[in-house]
Amino acid sequence: MSKRDHGLDPRAVRDHGGGLDRAIVRYGGARADWIDLSTGINPHPYAVAGLTAGDWAELPDHGAFERLSDAARRFWNVPQGAAILPAPGASAVISRIPALAASGRVQITPPTYNEHAAAFSAQGWRVQPEGAADARVIVHPNNPDGRIWQESDVSAPLTVIDESFCDVMPEVSLIHLAERPGVIVLKSFGKFWGLAGMRLGFAIGRPELINRLNDLTGPWSVSGPALRVGTQALSDDDWADATRARLADEAARLDALMLTRGADIVGGTSLFRLYRADDASGWQDRLARAHIWSRIFPYSESFLRLGLPPERGWDRLEAAL
Repeated sequence: MSKRDHGLDPRAVRDHGGGLDRAIVRYGGARADWIDLSTGINPHPYAVAGLTAGDWAELPDHGAFERLSDAARRFWNVPQGAAILPAPGASAVISRIPALAASGRVQITPPTYNEHAAAFSAQGWRVQPEGAADARVIVHPNNPDGRIWQESDVSAPLTVIDESFCDVMPEVSLIHLAERPGVIVLKSFGKFWGLAGMRLGFAIGRPELINRLNDLTGPWSVSGPALRVGTQALSDDDWADATRARLADEAARLDALMLTRGADIVGGTSLFRLYRADDASGWQDRLARAHIWSRIFPYSESFLRLGLPPERGWDRLEAAL
């Protein structure tokens, strides 16, 4: 199978979930009429509270960054030898990581989130699906199939461990490797806490790597509101525990529904599920006519990925299927 079949061709259009505006142009309706299941964002977001006028009007101060970093270190059990860089979304870090080393070969096992391949390619790296390389990216758990990686998979001189979806299963985290030379662990805030519009993410690794990333991102990279809300959310263990249980129940409910409609389970996480169905584009079209947006992939005719519907969306999804 070629790189293009796997979705690794860096010349290909960057393929993501979302894009609801394009679906509306094709299928009609107002945005409020649609249910977007094409992303893996928690449909039950963390409640935003306690923002001040200063959060919006003033440049973020050093203390706010420190409080957020302290909360992140405790929540993810970050090793003391690793440093933490808050950033305006994990994608902002992904685009800068390839500049940390001279361009060479980067190994990215497909299928997976294609932004890593695009970022490395844009800075002169050669992307390969297997074999020894100067850098490696593992998405853990993987998007879209939920594959879990092991410590033995972390072997390249520069290794990126993208744990954007790992908060639903913290027991498998590889965060303990963050103080290993050449390792960078990425964490997303928007997915598990359901606040993707907040644009907050984290890079965690040895201080020398994180300091170089910090130089590339510049000062005041994270907004005052994101600093405050992120600190609150990362300090709320009760919400996190209850959310993991709720997401697991709803993922099982979605699996049961799809199985009765003739789809097979490939994998995923409790924030998104990957199914194998005959003619995935036909399934997407049928759902879209009911104003429900799903995710299909340019490298597979059978993969269909669904996020969890909001409370009001279950009956509509069942009827559309």
